[in-house]
Amino acid sequence: MSYFDMLVWPGGGMIGVILWLMSFATLAVIIEQFLSIRRTVLLPETVSDHVGKLIARKQFATAIDYTAGKGDMLCHIVHAALIEAPNGYQAMERSLEEAAEARITKLLRHIEWLNLIGNISPMLGLLGTVWGMINAFFKIVEVGGIPSPAELAGAIGIALVTTLLGLGIAIPSLAIYALMRNRIDAFGSEAIITAQELIAPAQQQS
Repeated sequence: MSYFDMLVWPGGGMIGVILWLMSFATLAVIIEQFLSIRRTVLLPETVSDHVGKLIARKQFATAIDYTAGKGDMLCHIVHAALIEAPNGYQAMERSLEEAAEARITKLLRHIEWLNLIGNISPMLGLLGTVWGMINAFFKIVEVGGIPSPAELAGAIGIALVTTLLGLGIAIPSLAIYALMRNRIDAFGSEAIITAQELIAPAQQQS
């Protein structure tokens, strides 16, 4: 048998095919998250330097317009703070923290797919295992207690393959989920600290 026969069809049966589709979806999510959850995307240094210069020069209106046109986390939370400048520095800090929390929650919601897939795939693998063992016992009943080794091995093979596929998807999914969660927490904390440093001159004006 080829590896395709053993692992795809008829190796894992229909449940195996579903697990393979889930593996491709998982890979797509992982690639997308690695591209989007990066320091250069969330905390670009050029943006930080430019906004810092604008605020130091007291060009708050220009800073507000500049940060409004950017999509990174740092600009998002700095913009939220700057528009609260008329209400005082405490209002700016409060708005900054709320905006950071909202953006962090949004990022965590995106990677939640990895957690979901990591928990569902072993259950599907277990379902395939149970189904394969049921088929194996029915083969024994059909032949009156003395099944063909090939038929019995095929049914048991489906059970083992789906278990393998389920674990093969769950382990990297949950590992990448934990890694990305830590990265989001770290970048979120760094964004808050950087934003507070950027709006510090506004405290002197209040």
